[in-house]
Amino acid sequence: MKTRRVALFLLVLAPALVHAQTPNGSPAPVTRPRMVTSTPQQQPTQAQTPTVSPTVAPPVVVPQQPAASNTLTVPDVIMTAPVVTPAPVLVALAPLQPVRPLSAGKVRAHIAEATRALKTRVRPSAMNSSFNFVTLAALDPDSGQIHLLTLPKQTFLTQGFETTLTSSLGTLLRVRIVRPNYVNTAVIVADLAGRQFAPLLVEYPIEKFGRYSETAYYTSAHPALLSPELVKTGQAYVHTMINLAAKRLKDKGVTITPLMLDVAERLCLVEHVDHDRFRRESRVPLFEEIYALYALNELDTYRYSVSVAGAGGMVQMIPWTYQMIRQRHANVGLNPDFVAGMRNHGNALEAMLLYMQDTWNDLVLDPDISAALSTGTATQAEILAAGYNSNPAKLPGYIRRGGTAWRTLIPRETQMYLQIYKTVEGLMQFKPRPDKQG
Repeated sequence: MKTRRVALFLLVLAPALVHAQTPNGSPAPVTRPRMVTSTPQQQPTQAQTPTVSPTVAPPVVVPQQPAASNTLTVPDVIMTAPVVTPAPVLVALAPLQPVRPLSAGKVRAHIAEATRALKTRVRPSAMNSSFNFVTLAALDPDSGQIHLLTLPKQTFLTQGFETTLTSSLGTLLRVRIVRPNYVNTAVIVADLAGRQFAPLLVEYPIEKFGRYSETAYYTSAHPALLSPELVKTGQAYVHTMINLAAKRLKDKGVTITPLMLDVAERLCLVEHVDHDRFRRESRVPLFEEIYALYALNELDTYRYSVSVAGAGGMVQMIPWTYQMIRQRHANVGLNPDFVAGMRNHGNALEAMLLYMQDTWNDLVLDPDISAALSTGTATQAEILAAGYNSNPAKLPGYIRRGGTAWRTLIPRETQMYLQIYKTVEGLMQFKPRPDKQG
């Protein structure tokens, strides 16, 4: 269905490295020991900051009172040996403490509170006329207070960026960008003692062609928000939405087979698995993160997700395919606007199910496909998955030329796509569907 998707979201936590900052966000001056001589010495620069091991939080340097001049007059007898001023006082930042997951109910309540706080706050005049700033809402797990942190969008989208910011409540907090991904950017927020806050929401102004378009409010996955309860809630959301889409289609005279619904449910997960992260990270937490996003954002989940091929939204369908399905099934009444249609989960799932059913109805008549199914060379699920990710019309040719090795002939991205599908099928549990839709 699409080429490589823009990578979305598992929050990978690592100890944050935060450079010393003043409360207004500017770098704190660094004072170093210097030799006392009779000639001026060059002042240290920011680039001379001591390097720190990645596993150790960098120290906060408390500057000593600067001398009036770089030239100090001392008796000649002392010049026989260098005299060193006292070393600066170092205050080490505490390492990050483990997060404490919240219940799904509390997460939703806090997100609703954060949404109200963001939408009703008084913005500085510079922000009102600019879409170059984003604002994070982070929850203090101990006090229950929500802190707002504003930073430039360019900074928010910089991998590994670290800083300290003063929150709306006057607290100095450490911010680290773990994985930039637009509205789904993964961040770490903590205080100077290492207590991690829960990033509840990001307010992200969206621009098109250099002009403000809309403001997105989105929740990225974070360990403090993830829980088995939330994962089950997200999985149930996808299951229910697919069932509702199938029921609406049936009411309009189009029947979707139960197996098609099962494959579609898995594809709603597979479509959003980042291939690089799939290679590097533990698979189950990666899958659970995606379901948590469905639970946290529900109807807005993947609303702003667009691949390099233009595939959009929850089902990652490209414009040409969507318009073809819309014209072929004019009686269904799919939204004529592609972007709006993909952002609406119900509409997008109807288009997905129609496309999958049409694709199968065409492929099952092909003798090469029928032979592969009868001999076990291919399964219906992997043919549907491969056809959804790539051009289904080429599958009979791959099977005819490759035989049992047909999977080696399909595009490399589709090979990975099938591997992810197989892993999802083997590791995740799905609620069974009845043989007939009610």
